[in-house]
Amino acid sequence: MKRLFAFFAFLLISLPGFSQQRDSIQEPLIPADKIELLKNINITFGMRMEYQAYTFRGGDNYYNGLQFSNGFTALGISGKLHERLSFQFRNRFNKNSDVQTLDRLGGNIELAYIDVKLSPKFNLLLGRMTAFYGGYEYEFSALDVLEYNDIYGNALAFVTGAGITYQATEDHKFGFQVLNSRTTHYDDLYGDIEADNIEEPDWPVAFVGNWRGSFFDGKLQTIYSLSHSYEVKSRGTTFITLGHKYENENLSIMYDFHYSYEEVDTKGIITGVISNEQVSEDVSYMENWMRAEYQFSPKFRGLLTLMTSTAYDNVKSSNDHIRTSYGAIPTIYYSPFKKLDLRFYLAYIGRYYDYSSFAEETYGVRSYNKNEVRIGFIAPLLLL
Repeated sequence: MKRLFAFFAFLLISLPGFSQQRDSIQEPLIPADKIELLKNINITFGMRMEYQAYTFRGGDNYYNGLQFSNGFTALGISGKLHERLSFQFRNRFNKNSDVQTLDRLGGNIELAYIDVKLSPKFNLLLGRMTAFYGGYEYEFSALDVLEYNDIYGNALAFVTGAGITYQATEDHKFGFQVLNSRTTHYDDLYGDIEADNIEEPDWPVAFVGNWRGSFFDGKLQTIYSLSHSYEVKSRGTTFITLGHKYENENLSIMYDFHYSYEEVDTKGIITGVISNEQVSEDVSYMENWMRAEYQFSPKFRGLLTLMTSTAYDNVKSSNDHIRTSYGAIPTIYYSPFKKLDLRFYLAYIGRYYDYSSFAEETYGVRSYNKNEVRIGFIAPLLLL
């Protein structure tokens, strides 16, 4: 009994000293030479949440609704690992996470690439990235765009490949990319929908060229691009974008022109109208997009987005006009904080889809409109 008492007494005396040794960490969990690396790492968390009130009217059809919605939620990590090597990664949580059959990444992974600085003027990009399309509508993240026009609303923006940029002068930069034209195989993308003489190509590839220009001390800027891609064998899409931006003090005005000629309908708009279980061929889309922003005060900013999009079928023969869509999005932003980019907004989104008499008579479609009011917030938060 005395021996047992002595044993417990020894434990009571020795354990506090043992605990103090274990709790006092002599070396940091993150070594000092690694802490310096964190200074070059950025972690962002972007959110857009809104309350929506919407109506739909078309022919004899009418419906309305109210709901909360998470329009955008994404976590991004970027950093400079070396003076000549950086990376970008972004996971958007409200997108399909299924692994894509062609490039083997989940659809929710929007960015996953490295940027290698080959020389003071040349950079090499490898991985899943944004295509170098032109226009300022495309420059905005989906966090900041309440509704895209028809082409970018249906285009595949994030694909895997390689790109190179060349900073020719301080005001002019050129880019070129070779990319997969899609993230999935043809059968997975279109299912049972087929078209005559359609075959899977050896490589569904896209070639994209881009020019960024700056004039008059940056007051006038341009983003032009030309691309050609093959979604199926021997049939491709030619896409031209011309983007312009004027910026002076509190006012900025952007205007884009887009034209896409598609031997196989990649946007799916005309295919959806014809709806005969075949992919439409020989189609084109032509668009205009404009956005004006004005800073009324440090806390209030107003913007107006206007857009049109026209779709044609059988371009090389009869050039059938199918529909023209119109859009208007006036928005007011309120930013209560000086050093934190948190914006509350009130917006109206009006879209009108006007089908031609040819489309109405041939395919039985009817014009319709959508109206929506949104109240929400946008928060591109920098966590680290």
